[in-house]
Amino acid sequence: MSSSNILLLTDSYKVSHHRQYPPGTQNVYSYFESRGGVFPETVFFGLQYYLKQYLAGTVVTQERIDEAADLFALHFGDAGLFHRAGWELILERHGGRLPVVIRAVPEGTVAPVSNVLMTVENTDPDCFWLTNYLETLLVQVWYGSTVATQSREMKRTLLESLERTGDPSLVDFKLHDFGYRGVSSVETAGVGSAAHLISFRGTDTLAGIRVARDFYGCPMAGHSIPAAEHSTQNSWGRDHEVDAMRNMLTQFPTGPVAVVSDSYDIFHACRNLWGGELKHQVLARDGVLVVRPDSGHPPDVVVRVLELLGEAFGTETNSKGYRVLNSKVRVIQGDGIDREMLSEILAATETSGWSTDNVAFGSGGGLLQKLNRDTSKYAFKCASVVVDSVKRDVFKQPVTDPGKQSKRGRLALVKRSGQLVTVQESDCRPHEPNELVEVFRDGAITAESSFDEVRRRAML
Repeated sequence: MSSSNILLLTDSYKVSHHRQYPPGTQNVYSYFESRGGVFPETVFFGLQYYLKQYLAGTVVTQERIDEAADLFALHFGDAGLFHRAGWELILERHGGRLPVVIRAVPEGTVAPVSNVLMTVENTDPDCFWLTNYLETLLVQVWYGSTVATQSREMKRTLLESLERTGDPSLVDFKLHDFGYRGVSSVETAGVGSAAHLISFRGTDTLAGIRVARDFYGCPMAGHSIPAAEHSTQNSWGRDHEVDAMRNMLTQFPTGPVAVVSDSYDIFHACRNLWGGELKHQVLARDGVLVVRPDSGHPPDVVVRVLELLGEAFGTETNSKGYRVLNSKVRVIQGDGIDREMLSEILAATETSGWSTDNVAFGSGGGLLQKLNRDTSKYAFKCASVVVDSVKRDVFKQPVTDPGKQSKRGRLALVKRSGQLVTVQESDCRPHEPNELVEVFRDGAITAESSFDEVRRRAML
């Protein structure tokens, strides 16, 4: 499969669209937005990855044109729908580089929903059909943006809990990415995990730190620790569960180490193994033992585990009136965590008098996969065309769904009274800059964001 052939990274029906625009069309101008959904605002992230991976440089070659022609002949029954002449024009006139300009809000920007986030238009009037041919690929920016938005909202929940019960400075390591196996592809893992790392610093999804490194210039965006899984613990056998646990403490004598402890009886493990036979070794060790429950109803189990560890290792009450475990012991809940469950667990621990300092969370499918394009209702729509040198506003206004009414005309994103709002380009006031910046023109990336810049913009 030629995953890098830009001619094939589109929906089938777009192949015939070059015949469908009005005669004399010279320019097609489209925009991308979140029309609403679950969150009141959105974090824009991921475009730079798609530009570098798929659009930049010489992406149209004769070999790719021939491949597309052969595929579409079979796909459409040799109907002659493929616009070979248009693609060969791009190859000959533009050296195989895409004649479009893309403007976008800087990545990491937090914008209220229903605002323009990106615009795309052709720069060669003979390639007016190209703008929306690229829609299919460019709209995939919805995924990184939605993960970044959801992760940031989960950080807000954790931060508010820490402000009530403990130390807010701990928040960056409170939600760990366990999502590599729970997503649909390696590429999804990379983009989604990088999006999560905008707000947090913990991950086990190596694909995410590679995306942050290779596409956003961050040498190391996330960190992890030695951790057990059921295969490593259960292979010792039930009668030697304590030996499996002891092995973790001796193999990793310093620093944090996480041990899944629910293979048989999590409560017995906390009371009699960690808090009994191994208690002295846990306390003498130069590091923190992180106990991981992995089954049962998370709010109930987490509170019970905290109670048992508190009885075994002792607690102190912090200045905010909440209990904190001995500093040698902490808990991570990595099963069943999504936005709703996170809030339920925090409510249960707070009600029971426990500081959020004691608990971290791991999330997999609930973080990277339990969402879709409609979570934030992302859409890419044409807003303006030029036909026979006359500019026309373009919009949809379905009587059956007012929420799908699209914007019209050439758009700008400006800041008024501290709030980002979308206006017509012609309505921009003097000294009111358009927040959309050019990031791509005629095959070249013209502006980039570093991962540190993305993080700063998205900061709560």
